[in-house]
Amino acid sequence: MEGLSFHVDPGEIVAIVGESGSGKSVSALSIMRLLPRHTARIPRGRVNFNGRNLLELDDEQMREIRGRDISMIFQEPMTSLNPILTIGMQITEPLLIHMGMTAEQARARAVELLGLVGIPDPARRLDQYPHQFSGGMRQRVMIAIGLACNPKLIIADEPTTALDVTIQAQILELMKDLSRKLNIALIIITHNLGVVARYADRVIVMYAAQLVEQGDADPVFHQPRHPYTMGLLRSVPRLDRPRGAKLETIEGLPPNAAAPPAGCRFAPRCPYRIPICDTEPPLLKTDTGGLSRCHRHDEIAAGKIVWAASDAALQTALAQSATPLLSVRHLVKHFAVAGGLRENRGVVRAVEDVNFDIYPGETLGLVGESGCGKTTVGRLILQLEEPTAGEIRFEGVDLAKTSAAELKAVRRKVQVIFQDPYSSLNPRMTVGQIIGEPLHVYKLAPDRKAAETRVAQLLEQVGLRPEMAARYPHQLSGGQRQRVGIARALAMEPSFIVCDEAVSALDVSIQGQIINLLEDLQRRLGLAYLFIAHDLAVVRHISMRVVVMYFGRIMEIADRDEIYREPLHPYTKVLLDAAPVPDPAVEKDRAPRLITGELPSHLAPPTGCVFNTRCPMASEECRQIVPPLREVRPGHYAACIKV
Repeated sequence: MEGLSFHVDPGEIVAIVGESGSGKSVSALSIMRLLPRHTARIPRGRVNFNGRNLLELDDEQMREIRGRDISMIFQEPMTSLNPILTIGMQITEPLLIHMGMTAEQARARAVELLGLVGIPDPARRLDQYPHQFSGGMRQRVMIAIGLACNPKLIIADEPTTALDVTIQAQILELMKDLSRKLNIALIIITHNLGVVARYADRVIVMYAAQLVEQGDADPVFHQPRHPYTMGLLRSVPRLDRPRGAKLETIEGLPPNAAAPPAGCRFAPRCPYRIPICDTEPPLLKTDTGGLSRCHRHDEIAAGKIVWAASDAALQTALAQSATPLLSVRHLVKHFAVAGGLRENRGVVRAVEDVNFDIYPGETLGLVGESGCGKTTVGRLILQLEEPTAGEIRFEGVDLAKTSAAELKAVRRKVQVIFQDPYSSLNPRMTVGQIIGEPLHVYKLAPDRKAAETRVAQLLEQVGLRPEMAARYPHQLSGGQRQRVGIARALAMEPSFIVCDEAVSALDVSIQGQIINLLEDLQRRLGLAYLFIAHDLAVVRHISMRVVVMYFGRIMEIADRDEIYREPLHPYTKVLLDAAPVPDPAVEKDRAPRLITGELPSHLAPPTGCVFNTRCPMASEECRQIVPPLREVRPGHYAACIKV
């Protein structure tokens, strides 16, 4: 991070965007004085907060400010939460230390906070540990801790990455309301340009440790004055963009932070580079009132430079086969837990009567809120969990009845990209060893040299430099770790991949590259994907059909365009209404429709339709009858008695 200057006013929301490794999180950690002392230092500059330079405070003074006056919501909740302390202890700790509450008052406030962030049965869950929560729920716990003491400044580093769109909308609306009512300054670091368009007052765009553009949200989106910002905006999938168009991407990779190029740091990837770009541009005032680090910003303003659009249509080679590659029938998964309520005591019904097929070369999107059973379905397919009932067939073979040797052969064809890249990578192995391990186990490379060459190719495919093979997972950013997970899955040359939030941790330009890569591999190799995601725009772009789940059951299945154009189930309609569009002009005229009602407890599911407690159309009949998934139109299925 070099020469970064910005300010945040009370009650203002400022968004910081840019690719992984651009310095977004480092800037936040610098404000909080949380950079590792032996490997990082701040040689010059000031961080003024309430008239005090935070860089001049001693450790004790800084501890008084952290959590009380300034709070931070970290990007990776599993590594930020203490695994040996209950959730209740971690939420109440700042309340006891900074607010002087009694133990009873702190626990009551903790229950209130968990309810605010959408965690059902909050009183009981206070006594659980982080590993007992899903990734999305752990992120909600982090948000609850950040909001606990009503701080003056909240720094949110990817606060909603792991959240579904309905909870994302609730959380961001809550944070926006708190910011306005309590005059809290809010810094949001995010890859999601839809979130930025809906909530940010000002936007800071960073690239290669420098601020390259800054301005009010509306002109940054509609009148960007830096080529990087222009490319970034064209890389993001959108719900209002027609199907079939290949995502535009910014070619090349970000520079090595240890040896940045002379001159403009974006020049090696910029299609409008000229000789003057070999000299470093200063931050220049633009016609929109913002700042741009580009020698040619006036030419951009005059319309002489326009990011070239790609109209190449994506032709997906879906095999004309009537035989499914993967067939799931009446899949059920129940988990036994201590405690419980009423007749369902001790049983969590995570997956209930799930049916779908995936054909060779097809991408099936699976969407729904955190805790709806999406990841559990993926784990059941991968044989990482044993089904309570039902059948999973891959290439006609019942996976529950295969031998260990047969299952090993199947696992080469069935791979996974996990949601949490940090916990799925071995911290004691280098990146090269992690990617190269399956090559060794399955003897896919004849010798060590061939394996190293293949690892380098895979790293380049997912947007990483070959020299990163020598690094360990903790030396990479969250987005870079996710790319390593994708490279590891591709190493096996599989025919089917379960993508569990595969691109959620990636910045939008690399996300576009990865989505295009997955589509290119699919077209070339006939790959099939189960694409589990919260981002509805990404699901629409990459999927051919979409499955919508809620509370362990399928609510709707249809072709991607039909389900987005004319959803039948009330839950699907709410999901689509909650999804932000990366355009401030659109978002100003489009208030998000939030789901009302409490999310029911998995230990006490509602009778009848599981969505009836939150459905605006629910009737007494909905509370008594479990609606079957039926074909309402050709190829369009819905589980609702009202359609």
